[in-house]
Amino acid sequence: QVQLVESGGGSVEAGGSLTLSCGGLGVIFSIEGMAWWRQLPGRQRELVVSTPLGITDSGITTKYEDSAKGRFTATSNNSRKTIYLQMTNLKPEDSGIYFCNVQGKLIDNLRPFGAWGQGIQVTVNS
Repeated sequence: QVQLVESGGGSVEAGGSLTLSCGGLGVIFSIEGMAWWRQLPGRQRELVVSTPLGITDSGITTKYEDSAKGRFTATSNNSRKTIYLQMTNLKPEDSGIYFCNVQGKLIDNLRPFGAWGQGIQVTVNS
């Protein structure tokens, strides 16, 4: 199975910002879609943001979970084979584990696939 590597998590004060990155996949592919999920304490995993199939370099998502709308921005860089989640004005209730998901297509044979990151901790201090 393919595996993505996430980075950029950590601790930040309330009102601060973090940017999560997701990439490092050992295959050559085009990004066809992406999503970010999060697992908040005591809650089920929820979808933070997603994009339809076909997104490429400089793609910016517009569909966000209600609490993230206006504060979070998801982007992708097809050249770097990396997706990002920019988070601003972070709140303590944003604290949790964040997961990336990429839908891609292999360059050599156009075979579609999906891959997930292992999750990364985001902690927002009061």
